[in-house]
Amino acid sequence: MFRILVEEKRWISEQRFLHALSYCMLLPGPEAQQLATYVGWLLHGTRGGLIAGLLFIMPGVLAMMALSFVYVIWQQHPLLDGVFLGLKAAVIVLVLEALVRIGRRALGSPRARVLALFSFVAIAVLQVPFPFIVLGAGVMGYLLPRDVRNVAASSSAVGAAYGVAVPVTDEGTLKQAVPTARRALRLLAVWLPIWFVPVLLAGWLAGLGHVFTQMGIFFSQMAVVTFGGAYAALSYVAQQAVESFAWITPAQMMDGLGLAESTPGPLILVLQFVGFLAGYQGAGADAPLLAGVIGALMTVWVTFVPCFLWIFLGAPYVEALRGNARLTSALDAIMAAVVGVIANLALWFTLHVLFARHTTHGLPMLDSVQWIPAALTTTALLLTFVLRRGLGLTLLICAVLGAATLWLPG
Repeated sequence: MFRILVEEKRWISEQRFLHALSYCMLLPGPEAQQLATYVGWLLHGTRGGLIAGLLFIMPGVLAMMALSFVYVIWQQHPLLDGVFLGLKAAVIVLVLEALVRIGRRALGSPRARVLALFSFVAIAVLQVPFPFIVLGAGVMGYLLPRDVRNVAASSSAVGAAYGVAVPVTDEGTLKQAVPTARRALRLLAVWLPIWFVPVLLAGWLAGLGHVFTQMGIFFSQMAVVTFGGAYAALSYVAQQAVESFAWITPAQMMDGLGLAESTPGPLILVLQFVGFLAGYQGAGADAPLLAGVIGALMTVWVTFVPCFLWIFLGAPYVEALRGNARLTSALDAIMAAVVGVIANLALWFTLHVLFARHTTHGLPMLDSVQWIPAALTTTALLLTFVLRRGLGLTLLICAVLGAATLWLPG
């Protein structure tokens, strides 16, 4: 996005791009989609923000919807089983790679490493809900600030890698809005109904206990607590969707992440797959595919509509947020806690892929190790960390090898 928006198109300056990025990193939800919306708003106001934000996610939404249909219709086909076996192995390594990448950036101090450890124990052993972990880390970072650089300043290496480009857009023509209480109330009066009407409608027509209503409420909560990106959110989703609500199985969660990694758009679209299967399996006795589509659309709606609200409401306040040492410290603390959450996600995926049976406490039974998934996971590890192959090639090779296991004896 930096290369195209700043260097090639030269629609905005490097400083404005990094300024927008620093704000989006402070928000819950998918920061890439929010950054696209923010730049669209800067250039053409609300209309530009809507167009940019929607076009950023629509290709991925359509691709994931099509793949969800393929998955439920042909999921019993042996060849597809083999492909997903390979994808599951690749997903373990992709999460590990994300853990290493984020850990290098977030664990630069003893305090951060202690926070990550406490976060891992809290979610893996004590089963503390993800929102409380994020909230606790953020409060601690805010109340006990340390000397940190501003998020935008720490991101300046992005601009340095490409040099400085002179924007073709006059800075004076970029969107400006006075942050007033009246403006904020007007935006809330518009966007809160847009956000919650589908959820309220589902509750009125189907009842509070219906899967559509439960999904609307649950993923609305996700929209306000998913600091740290998709990998951090997935640990909480896996905990709730698999264990609490029983919408999907651990294997299906792994399959969804593999599909999301192979489609355009933000990784958070794995939530759309979860919504599709929850509707298909939990509310689709008469028309399962239609129920799956409704579940997927409900999930996408309550995941991305709040992103537009955060940008349109908060953009005028960005200057006040930028450079605030306490807020930057809170963000650093959250990112450290997120490392522990992602470590739990990696462990959860590994145990469910490599071992066929588990104790009532979730610990693996060592005699149930599955050697083919273990071999595929080792292959993915070599491709990613030794040979330094990219995401697409790793997924492709693991999927092909997984399909090839169908011809193994036994």
